[in-house]
Formats: sequence, C-alpha cells, structure tokens
Amino acid sequence: MLSGFSRHNAILSRLRQTLGGMALVLGAVPGLSHATESSQPDAGLDQQRALYQRARDALAENDSDTFNNLREQLVGYPLLPYLDYTVLGKRLNQLARADSDGERTDGQFFEIDQFLAHNGNTYLGDRLEREWVAALARENRGAELLRYHNPDNTTTQLTCRAMHANLELGDYTTLADADRLWNVAISQPNDCDPVFDAWMAEGFLTPDIAWQRFSKTLQAGHLGLARYITTLMPTRERTLAELYLRVHREPERLRDFDSLRADNSETREIILHGIRRLMTIDAPLAMLLLQSHHDIHDFAADTLVEHQRLIAQRLLLQGFVGETESLLRNTPSLVTETLVSWILRDALRNQDWPRIEEWIARLPDDARDSERWRYWQARMLEQKNLPAADARAQALYREVAGTRSYYGFLAADRLGLDYELEDRPVTVDQPQLTELSTLPSILRARELYLLGDETGARNEWQYALQRMTPEQIAASGKLANEWGWHRNSIQAMIQIGYWDDMQLRFPLAYGDQFGSVAAELDIPPQLLFAIARQESAFMHDVRSPAGARGLMQLMPGTARETALGAGMRVATADLYQPEINITLGSRYLAGLLEEFDGNRALAAAAYNAGPNRVKQWLRRSADSPVPMDIWIETIPFLETRGYVQNVLAYSVIYGVRMGQPVPFLTPAEAEAIL
Repeated sequence: MLSGFSRHNAILSRLRQTLGGMALVLGAVPGLSHATESSQPDAGLDQQRALYQRARDALAENDSDTFNNLREQLVGYPLLPYLDYTVLGKRLNQLARADSDGERTDGQFFEIDQFLAHNGNTYLGDRLEREWVAALARENRGAELLRYHNPDNTTTQLTCRAMHANLELGDYTTLADADRLWNVAISQPNDCDPVFDAWMAEGFLTPDIAWQRFSKTLQAGHLGLARYITTLMPTRERTLAELYLRVHREPERLRDFDSLRADNSETREIILHGIRRLMTIDAPLAMLLLQSHHDIHDFAADTLVEHQRLIAQRLLLQGFVGETESLLRNTPSLVTETLVSWILRDALRNQDWPRIEEWIARLPDDARDSERWRYWQARMLEQKNLPAADARAQALYREVAGTRSYYGFLAADRLGLDYELEDRPVTVDQPQLTELSTLPSILRARELYLLGDETGARNEWQYALQRMTPEQIAASGKLANEWGWHRNSIQAMIQIGYWDDMQLRFPLAYGDQFGSVAAELDIPPQLLFAIARQESAFMHDVRSPAGARGLMQLMPGTARETALGAGMRVATADLYQPEINITLGSRYLAGLLEEFDGNRALAAAAYNAGPNRVKQWLRRSADSPVPMDIWIETIPFLETRGYVQNVLAYSVIYGVRMGQPVPFLTPAEAEAIL
C-alpha cells in the first residue's frame, strides 16, 4: 500500500499527464485555469497589480462577472494562485459534501487536484491541502481523506482523523504509531479519542508508556491530565504515581525517607522531581536532601552534578553567595560560566578585586577567553598598580579592542584607540541575485509586500527560506535590503552566521523620520536607530508577547501618556504606523534622557525595564557607587544588561553608517559614578 505522501505524489503525477486533455473543462469553472506558469515582463506588473486589487475587491463583493473578466487578464501574474485559493476556500465545504452516483473517480475533485498540481510545494498549496483534508474530515469522507492526507503536511488533529479513517476501513496497521501521539505532555484533540481507544483495546498501552506520559504531564504542570492517566495504570504504577503527586504538591515530603526507599527508576525520578521543586523555595534543604537520597539511591554521576548545579543557582538567587563559593571551591566539577559569572558580578558590585581575580581564574577556559572576561581581567590587573600587571592589562585591552563589540569599544576608549568597525559585505554576485528574484515564491512575496500584505509576504518568504542554500539565504538578505524589507536582511545574516556586513545588519531604515524627530527633540539620531534596531529590527507591525507594538515597541499605555503630553490622541492600532510610532517612541526616549541627565545607558535601561526599576537599581548602589562599566555589568536583569550593551554599541555603528561618528561613551557617561 502506498503511504499518504506517495499516494499524493502519484495523484499529482497522473493529473499532470491528463491536464492537457481536460483543459477545456476549466472554462466552465469560475476562478480556475491551468495557465499559471508563464511570466509577465516587469513593466506589466504595475498594471497587473492594479487589476489584481480590482479582482480581489470584486471577489469580496461576489461580483463574479467582473472577477472572471479581470482574472482572465491576470494569467501569469504571481498572485493569481491567491485568487484561485480564495475561490476554492469558499467552496471547500460544498465540494467535500458533494457526492456522485455510482463509483467515485479521481476526477471527482478536479478543481482541488488541479490547484494542488499547479501549486505543489508552495505555501498556498500546503495550506489548501490541509484545509481540504479538514473539510473532508468534517464530512466524514474517510476514503477521500486518506487519498489527500499528506503526513508531511498535517496537524495532530488531521493525523488522528486519517488514522480513524483507516480503522473504519478495517486497516489497523497504523495503530502502532499512535503511541507517539498519545505519549505527550498535553491533551490531544478529541478527534484522537477513537484512535486512542482502539490503540488501548489492542493492548498497545503498556505500564511504561503510561508512566512516561504521566511524568511528562506532571512536569509540565497539567495536573488534571496527570491524575486521569493514573486511572489507566496498573496498581503498582498507580501507587507510585500517587506518591509522585504528593511530592509534587509538598516537596518537603522528601524528608520521609521510608516512603522513598524503594530501589527503582520511578522512585529516583520522584525524588529528583521533588528536589527541583524544593530548591525553588529552600535551596539549602534541597542540597542536603539530595545528598541524603544519593547515599541511598546512588544517582548517576552526571545526574547528581546536574542537580547540584541547579541548586547552586538557586542558592545564589536566595542570597547564599558565600556558601555557593565554598561549594564550588570544594567541588570544582560543579563550576560553570553561569555560576561563576554570578559570583563575579557580585564581586564587581563590591569592587572586590582580589575576589574577582580568584573567580576569573576559576572560569572555564573558553569563558575566560571571551571578550567580556578578558576586559574585566584587564580592569582587575589595573588595580594592582604594578608594572607587570599594567603591561598585561594593556595587552588584554588591545586584544579586546580589536573586536567590533561592546567590550571592544570599552577597551578602545580606555586605550584611546579608534574603534574596530570592519565592514565586509557578504559576497553575492548579480546572477545569484537575479536567479533568486525570479523564484515564484520570492515573486509572490514581493507582490504581497508591495500590496501592503506583509503577513502574507512573510509567510511566502519564510516558506522559501526553508528550502534555500546558505548562498541563496545570503542573496535573500541582499534582495530584502533592496526592497527595504530590513528585518529579513538582518535575519538572513543571523541565519548564516555572517556578522560583518554592516549595511545588511544595520540598515538606515526610516531615515527621514528618525532624522526629523531627532532634530526636533535634540537627541542623537544614532541612538534612535540603535533603539529601533534592538527593539524590532525595523519591523513596523510586530507585537511582543508583553503587548509592545511597532518599530520602537511601545506599550499602549506608555504611548497614550506620551501622546497626551504632545497634544496628540492615538489608538493602539496607530502604533503600527511607522511615523506615529517613531514620533512617540522618540518623545518617550527624550523624556527618559531628560530624567536621567542625558545618560544614554540609564535611559536605555529605563526604556527596556522601566524608569522605576532603574531608580531602584540606582538607590541600591547609592551607598557604594560604582563606575559606569561596573554599573552596566551588574544590572540585575540579563535582558536589560544585554539591551543596554547592544544599544551603546549599535549607536557607534550607526554613527559610522551615517557618516556622523559618535563616542561610545560621552565624557559625562564615562566619568559617571552611579
């Protein structure tokens, strides 16, 4: 028997062979034609783009005569499949319900087959294929569903419907695969229930599989599902699962050694889960109980070390810094960059240079050789006031200053050197660019982008990108930059790990708007570019999980407050308009600069974490103020720390890109003690 994917390809192959003889049929089918492969000269695209918009409007108004007339003029236009897709999309349920007298034939769903044949391996083709299978599932068309279901282009729900269809046709051979659908940490769609019932009835649910899923669901926090799974377990596993649930709720039960003494893998798993729960509320007790249970159960060495490191992190967060230092000194195998970096930042906050020297030496070799810790090693050596130490410090600064980075710029400032700003454009020749620009998926993305449908354009672009070579991805970055689609040029360089093309990585997007508002507010335009680059990579319609919107990622409340101060009224939807977003984001940043005496690092930190948090951090260091570089390095939030470092470094890069170089730190910033 052919697999679903093989059947799918076989159908398309037969269909392509017969399309020529069936072409006349298409004249009677509104919105469909086999002629989609030809291309139009670029000069005609503007006209076709206008016709496409009119056709789309006619379709929305159910004006079939106008639509059909316009569609005939769009043969060969890259977005013609979008019109055909819309036509078919409205009729999927009707087509799925349609039945014929007598034996069904491959030609019964000719319109669907034709669209899939001409749009195979495209974003829209894959999308329609899934939607068509879903429509067949809703109508319980099992045989047809199996004909079209493609295992490489499906969802869990559709996979379950296909398996159920096989069962109804008497084919139980696919049941053995149901464990991969059942054995997951979440509830599956109701459509899977008949498959799972049959799978269990056939004896595929073993105690081991039931335990695996119970463990996954419990650790994912789905307690209701976990409790349900216990009802499917034999007595032994159910008893252990109930113990697991009790320890999950009350990890202090790990003190009850008698109930956890059994020598089996399930009990060891329960103990380690309890340790992970307990460490979040009482890390010292978790470390003590871990060792006590290890004495009984002899955990694998790597498992023990993993949990000891996790507890050490919690010890640091809970304020047991000295205890953690003793632990790491006595057990060097626990040392990681994460743990030592936390200790080093605590030492920097206190400007405890001997302690900094000790813990830099304890860093793993690769971490100690990073720009970050070479810079701080140099800073530490300077404090010794010894000729040999000073010479070594200068050598380290020179090494770090040779990098285009936050620490490289800091080191260059300390030595009075020019910044390293190597710009090596990625190598893409014109034939590569031309070839890429003529790919059908790229042509569709381009047209959607020009029509303002950036969501559709991104879908097409990402679909194409998944099938590109690194060389093509590099070319896509160049092409996106030519279009002014800057987020994609930035992402292309990230995807291939190429960091030296400054034009693609740091585009001068929305230059007129940034320049105008910077002049009006008297703030550095380089800083505005840096903020927008860090916040959204110039993606004007992006929304963060927290709800921030647009180019400069403004929260609606902040935007409204800033707008009122400027005599403006804005709705949340307005924040996706670049000019409005840039105006409000820049005004908000200008206010932060004023609030923090022009200090860009503090203003950037406030832009990311909020001004109240920055004031709280400043109060924390008020009794023992530290230099600017230490203050930034010891920002408590990892995200904000990286944000500030990037914004300062990006400002330097944008200064060079604009032909208006700026210092990494202004004299006032460099001399600040916070």
